[in-house]
Amino acid sequence: VRAGDGGGGADVSWQTVADVWAAVRPVSGGESLTLDRVAGRLSHEIYVRHRDDVTLAMRFRDGTRVYDIRAAFDPDGKRQWLRCLAEQRDL
Repeated sequence: VRAGDGGGGADVSWQTVADVWAAVRPVSGGESLTLDRVAGRLSHEIYVRHRDDVTLAMRFRDGTRVYDIRAAFDPDGKRQWLRCLAEQRDL
């Protein structure tokens, strides 16, 4: 949820849309120098039951792990599964 802060910016807060079962598989990882610090990232494939409401503005959370969604698509066109490519950052 994005709400104006009165100064031209916005405050961002997250709300739960649904609790879902997911199969999570790490794909690749790396690190980079960002703002004079080393930032780690790990890419994942996440499978959930098909949903029409998943957007790239959403994320998955598993406890303290947060996965930013980079892509979401139906891998075989049967509307049974949704394959999401996601990135876990700041490791």
